[in-house]
Amino acid sequence: QVQLVESGGGLVQPGGSLRLSCLASGFTLGYYSIGWFRQAPGKEREGVSCISSFDGSTYYADSVKGRFTISRDDAMNAVYLQMNDLKPEDTAVYYCATPLVPRVKMGSNWSQPSTYRTWGQGTQVTVSS
Repeated sequence: QVQLVESGGGLVQPGGSLRLSCLASGFTLGYYSIGWFRQAPGKEREGVSCISSFDGSTYYADSVKGRFTISRDDAMNAVYLQMNDLKPEDTAVYYCATPLVPRVKMGSNWSQPSTYRTWGQGTQVTVSS
């Protein structure tokens, strides 16, 4: 069974850091691009970051550039999102997702939820003092 499971969310003060994990089961994650999305209450789901399986390219939303870093560990079948200098506006449920198409080249479509076929259940990140 193909599955993605996120973890690592929690409550953190502004300026703090968290590392989110996305663990895959039922498939070899290294062959597939992985995206991170977030959704705050009353807002649309937005693309945060993506790592491409095609060429290793990484993509970031302007709002998180310089603060968030995406990485993968194929041995662990995992993708991580290191989030530094967190702000209250980063508060949201964070999801990882995959198009589940091997070696697909990601472009401007990386941030579109419709690009992705399989989603995790999400992990809550709350940034508050």
